[in-house]
Order: sequence, then structure tokens, then C-alpha cells
Amino acid sequence: MGAIEQLDSLAKEIVDQNTCPDLASSATQLVMGEGSAQAEIVLIGEAPGKNEDIQGRPFVGAAGRFLDEMLEAAGLSRQNVYITNIVKYRPPDNRDPLPEEKAAFWPYLMRQIEIISPKVIITLGRHSGAAFLPDLRISRDHGRLHTVRYHQHEYLLIPLYHPAAALYNGSMRQVLVDDFLRAAEVARKATSFSG
Repeated sequence: MGAIEQLDSLAKEIVDQNTCPDLASSATQLVMGEGSAQAEIVLIGEAPGKNEDIQGRPFVGAAGRFLDEMLEAAGLSRQNVYITNIVKYRPPDNRDPLPEEKAAFWPYLMRQIEIISPKVIITLGRHSGAAFLPDLRISRDHGRLHTVRYHQHEYLLIPLYHPAAALYNGSMRQVLVDDFLRAAEVARKATSFSG
């Protein structure tokens, strides 16, 4: 079974297992992720918002448009990265996902990552960053390279501010762009060194 089929099967399993039934019942649909199933870079947000829930795609609102701009500035596109969230259903009223919701989706996220097998994981926002780095302080750690292990796999991880941060605070925009460009450069080097 190829990576695309494995990802489709994983999405079906989430639905069939009735993961987070309260979230599922209040959401329009599962938002699994999109992009290349062989991506060298996986970007992980927190949970779908209203636009994502309607379209069934991650990062399609205003924050998503800014993410697209950053991808383009780094010479990337949605087609050659993979974008997902920890939690795959929209929390009601765009509230933060609860710890138990993140915990319920964590094994599925890690299986998603194992299927894609990226060189670099970029987390977007403190919720997704802290899932991998429990002592994360986004103001201190944004843009810094970390190594994380899960089972037998080791990943390079770069936590970034969430693109929405730039929408609420214009002065964050350049910080995010600079961090994103550095992260893309790290990913390129990691890719070229690995053959």
C-alpha cells in the first residue's frame, strides 16, 4: 500500500474508531491534511478553524493565506510539503483543543508522520510545538532547531509562531517570515545531506 492509500486508510480509521465523538459531532468533517505524501517537510498546526471545517482542508483562512505567502517566499508550495493539525476536527467556537483531545489524536498524528517520513517537522503555534517539546516557550524557542525521537524515528523539529500571530500583531510578521525562511533552509540542507 502506497503512502496516499495509507493516509486515506488512517483517516477512515479515525472516523471508524469514533475518535473524539463530541468534536466529531459538532464538526462538519474530518480535516486530515493535504500536500505531498512524500514531503520532506511536514507543517503541523493545532486544529481546524471554521474555514478549514467547511472546506475540509488545513490552513485555508487568513492565516492560511499568510502561510501560503511564506511557503512561496521560501520557494515551496502546498504541493511539495504536507500540512496537517494535531486535532483533526474543529473545536466548537474555535476554542483551544482540550488536552484529552490532543492526546486522542496524537497516535494518529505520529502514524501520519511515520507514513510521510519527513526530514523536518515545523510546528505552527505553541500548542503543536508543546506537543513535541513539553517545556517549550514559543517566545524563546521559535525558529530554533531541535531533535525529537518517537519510537525508532528521529526528526528535526522547528517550532514557529502560528501564522495567525502575525494577523493579530503586525510586528510579528517579519519574525515569522524570517523564521520560516531559516526553517526552509534547514530542511533543504537536511534533505541534501541525506542523499
